[in-house]
Amino acid sequence: METKRNIGLSSQDITQAEIDAVVSVMKSSHLSLGPTGPAFEKAFADYIGRKHAIAVNSGTSALFMLAEAYGLGPGDEVITTPFSFIATSNIILMTGAKPVFVDIDPVSYNLTAESIESKITSKTKAIIPVEVFGNPVHLDEIADMAKRRGLICIEDSCEALGSIVNGRKSGTLGDSCAFAFYPNKQMTTGEGGMILTDDDKVASICRSLRNQGRADGAGWLAHARLGYNYRLSDINSALGLVQIGRIEEFIAKRERVAQMYQELLGDEKRLHLPVIDASCRMSWFVFVIRLEDSYSRADRDAIMQMLRDSGIGCNNYFSPIHLQPFMQEKFGTKAGDYPITEHISDRTIALPFHNNLPEADIEFVCNKLRVAMDKVKS
Repeated sequence: METKRNIGLSSQDITQAEIDAVVSVMKSSHLSLGPTGPAFEKAFADYIGRKHAIAVNSGTSALFMLAEAYGLGPGDEVITTPFSFIATSNIILMTGAKPVFVDIDPVSYNLTAESIESKITSKTKAIIPVEVFGNPVHLDEIADMAKRRGLICIEDSCEALGSIVNGRKSGTLGDSCAFAFYPNKQMTTGEGGMILTDDDKVASICRSLRNQGRADGAGWLAHARLGYNYRLSDINSALGLVQIGRIEEFIAKRERVAQMYQELLGDEKRLHLPVIDASCRMSWFVFVIRLEDSYSRADRDAIMQMLRDSGIGCNNYFSPIHLQPFMQEKFGTKAGDYPITEHISDRTIALPFHNNLPEADIEFVCNKLRVAMDKVKS
């Protein structure tokens, strides 16, 4: 039996069309602030169905600028999830506001409107929900609840490009939203992100913030506010313009890989596989399994090491944000504060997942996973 391969956790899907588009920009006189950026923004806004799209250098920057545009700051509380990439909470801290965590639903790993409502106080100004791993379930209910309660809803859609819940596309649910284009996402610009909004004022502020605080139509040395250099170059935008044109192809490819994993592991009683609500179309970001309750965090880590020893890329997704050292030091959070998040986090494994993952590699991963689960319980 084959004992080792080289199967990466993720991989981008680049064709000659992307290469030609990037080379074309590099041969032009506009490597940045040229026509390709606006073309990418328009194509992206058209796909999502929003009025404004503002391309930036990362999903983190996109979230941060939205938080600034909505005026979040000291004294404000922002409700969010402890089960996400750290940027979701970091951008709240960057404004001086306070993240208020809510424990997650044990099936979807998302927040629910009901759980959020119990944490709303007079200081609550905004909610930043996340479509975890691309799963949009509950996000429409959260956004609708936020509107009823007069709260800002900034949708963290960085993992959910192309997902749909109850006929509503991710990125159209909150007041505004952010996407990310790191190479492990559904599409990539290398590094990059996008702000989506229908609010003219928010869009104008974000365009200014990404470009050193220059106001729309102002001169190069005229700065209306404190700003940043969060622009996305035309080189990155050229890559993104081709990729957004292929997004439905990417979603179908990733669905194929997810279905193969579901079929090969569907009879495995030692695992919890992703559960997708019938109201949703899932645009898969990663494929994350969860070991059943008899397995400990140490068991999970041992299984991941065995997979890596076989040349299989894997990782735990996510580590609880409230247990990150600087969060514990700043807010006094501790183990036991959000038990569902902690229980799930201790047992998750992200398996290799990308558009063109061969069936033979998926079979190899699943076989090695079963062997590793056997070994830690032998």
